[in-house]
Amino acid sequence: MQTYKNITIIGTSHIAIESVKEVESEIRKIKPDIVAIELDRSRFLALFSKKRKISFRDIRKIGVKGYLFNLIGHYAESKLGKMVGVIPGSEMKKAVEIAKEIGAKTALIDQDISITLKRLTKSLTFKEKLNFFVDLILSVFKREKIDFDLKKVPDKKIIEKLTKRFKKRYPSVYNVLVDERNKYMGKNLYKLMLDYNNLVAVVGAGHEEDLIKEIKIWESLEKRK
Repeated sequence: MQTYKNITIIGTSHIAIESVKEVESEIRKIKPDIVAIELDRSRFLALFSKKRKISFRDIRKIGVKGYLFNLIGHYAESKLGKMVGVIPGSEMKKAVEIAKEIGAKTALIDQDISITLKRLTKSLTFKEKLNFFVDLILSVFKREKIDFDLKKVPDKKIIEKLTKRFKKRYPSVYNVLVDERNKYMGKNLYKLMLDYNNLVAVVGAGHEEDLIKEIKIWESLEKRK
């Protein structure tokens, strides 16, 4: 968790019961004017409905590759969620529920998933496609040991280690899924900080520091005007 001026950013694991509890505890304690969550409109609606994944009708929007990437990601997250008994995204749902309970507003700060998936399929290099295929095959025959408790949010060192490995193997994917979205969310959070006295943001672990950097960039740009 990171705090900067009038914003508190809670880094979560989408399948950790610890995150669900922390989100509820911190929002109740801080009593913010608004709670920002790492979701776009389509994922927000899906979170509160029985539809938990993109359908065939969405292929026209995101393309076949984007559809396949989403299916694989949804499958992996759901499988890990079943291992720990937590539905993926439960901490985001809890954030919305507690915000409503205490009378706070809710803001969706993430980029539209269709844009992210389109960007992902266009930016993927041949080497990354090959790496993805190799990793997919190896995952079938080799079970990699997870060196942290899935029920808890990984500590900073583990996140940095996993991020560094992922960035090295999939630089274009990292740029689209992390860097570009951090810029988008950072801008939205900066705007919210100007409009509200007290703000809590609930995002995936590892985004916190980069989001604060993005907010500071927007602050410096405003000072130059």
